[in-house]
Amino acid sequence: MLSLSALGPGRAEAVNLPLAAPPTLPADTVVPGYARDVLVRWGDRVTFDAKPWHPRTPTAEAAETQFGWDGLVLGLFVPPVGGDGVPRGILAVAHPTVDPAMAFPGGVDQPKVAAAMQGASLLNVERQGERWIVSDGGYQSRRLTANTLCRVSGPAAESIGETVRGLLNVSGGCWTPWGSLLLAEGDPTGWSTRLRGVDARFTDARGFGWVAELDGTEPAAVPVKRTALGRFAHGDVASAMTADGRAVVYMTDRRADGFLFRFTSIGSARAQDALDNGTLAAARVEGERLHWIALPRGPVALTDTVAIAARLGATGLDYPSGLDLDRGDGSLFLACRGQPGVSPPAPGRVVQIVPDGRDHGAESAQVSVLLRGGPARVPRRPALEHPDTVATDGAGRVWIGTDRGGRLGPTPDLLVGVEAAGPERGLPGVLYAAPRGAAIGGATPAPGGTAIFAIVRTPGAEPGASWDRPGTTWPAFDGNTPPRTTLITLSRLRPGRVGD
Repeated sequence: MLSLSALGPGRAEAVNLPLAAPPTLPADTVVPGYARDVLVRWGDRVTFDAKPWHPRTPTAEAAETQFGWDGLVLGLFVPPVGGDGVPRGILAVAHPTVDPAMAFPGGVDQPKVAAAMQGASLLNVERQGERWIVSDGGYQSRRLTANTLCRVSGPAAESIGETVRGLLNVSGGCWTPWGSLLLAEGDPTGWSTRLRGVDARFTDARGFGWVAELDGTEPAAVPVKRTALGRFAHGDVASAMTADGRAVVYMTDRRADGFLFRFTSIGSARAQDALDNGTLAAARVEGERLHWIALPRGPVALTDTVAIAARLGATGLDYPSGLDLDRGDGSLFLACRGQPGVSPPAPGRVVQIVPDGRDHGAESAQVSVLLRGGPARVPRRPALEHPDTVATDGAGRVWIGTDRGGRLGPTPDLLVGVEAAGPERGLPGVLYAAPRGAAIGGATPAPGGTAIFAIVRTPGAEPGASWDRPGTTWPAFDGNTPPRTTLITLSRLRPGRVGD
């Protein structure tokens, strides 16, 4: 067993995680000593006025109010505990994809409905007794979709226009130290092509592929697409502040040989529109050192960001994807998921980046590999393929989720815990195993170390699967209900509690 000190900060008892991965099964596997609770599934209500879910006859109007088809955990905002003493938070979730074969009866695409199924959800959550729940009709719960009005700001705004309607392919995001929520759009090409018949505005993709910022605590806040951060196929973002209080946003370019970018604001992170003026840089890695190469200022570098970074000698990485910043020691963790089905195999890795002087404004950093994908390098340890998401808990642990794109193997996709320092550094222990065809769509710890929020992403969506023939019908195992992306919590059992 791998001994971790807790699920998150605030608890000191040992957590023992199994070292071996369970086999691939139609159902999920929760390791002994833990309970899995379902919070919300594809089609469940998000907004107070949500429509009932009818998966065989979906409508765009209903999907605009419901939890999306796909899911990625972006992070949890925790306000001060109120007078009633109940811990609460706002959980942000991205909905990047909608697979017609799995989302619609007969596999016939319904682009207008799909546009409403994708985007992002904000969910009010709270702890009731030993369990976390989604607050039904929470006033800050909202959906952001292809119909959400966004403001455009920064150096490239003049060529795009003052407003753009829609968020497309939200593939990452985070809550910032200055209190906002960032939503990173991935490659918009597929979605803009798919939606051209829905609305002519999608024929011009220049309004998509950006990082949007909004006040996630204000239900009516308008997302602002910050063009100073560059336009490319974002995978994820992480945010920090420099020693002198400026804003820092790290971003992955989620593709084979993609880059790692960093934006540093000129002014204070807490200034209005701080992300509209700053320096965009790309990472060059030389051995165990990382150096930041500043991109030239001007709109061209912001709309042709990847090509300019390549010309300046940025280092191509093996499909950079998930990012998270450890608020405890300031380390940045990067998941490079590798590429399935290539020769030689590229199973991915997780990298730890420590800026010089622990200052995120420094021009260089130390780089080390925390975990390598592929066959287990220590006997009886789980073999990990394609680490895609990372989350830290501020107490020295990293939670890593894998995503093989539905490809089947002897073991399923996993959520594992890894110590970031000490004698067990980089050695994974299994916390949770996804059902057949599903991936782990990220995780984030709950306040006080009581639980971890995680998403089981697109169960049953293995190669060749369809609405009529999914790989599994988890979580309902009901022949009349399709498999559903599901937000769960994983928590330690206490005496007197019955697990799933």
